[in-house]
Amino acid sequence: MNAVTVGSTDIRLKRIYDRALPDDGLRVLVDRLWPRGMTRGQARIDLWTTELAPSTDLRRWFNHETQKWNAFEERYRQELSEHRAGLQDLARQIRNYGTATLLFGATDTEHNQAVVLKKVLEEILAEG
Repeated sequence: MNAVTVGSTDIRLKRIYDRALPDDGLRVLVDRLWPRGMTRGQARIDLWTTELAPSTDLRRWFNHETQKWNAFEERYRQELSEHRAGLQDLARQIRNYGTATLLFGATDTEHNQAVVLKKVLEEILAEG
């Protein structure tokens, strides 16, 4: 699990397959597709932000190939820039909750969309 506190806000990253904990705060699934083998009861999510997930084309292009990571991050940030209202809304909810856990299905915990989305949300929260 990876956590950074911005002001009094804590954003964490966690695989959706890891056990839900009471201190996860607002649990937000950030994948476009529902995770394989996971029921809604097991997932225990509060939000599912498909509109903030990478587009199908970008997800397929990246295909979790780490040599494409820098280009993926740049392209995904570009996609996210087109969803400023959704990002602002999610940042507001995280600020109100205090703690949020961005949930993802990827096995690579360092090279996935949640890592990028967390950075973008932290930038928005830092702006105030």
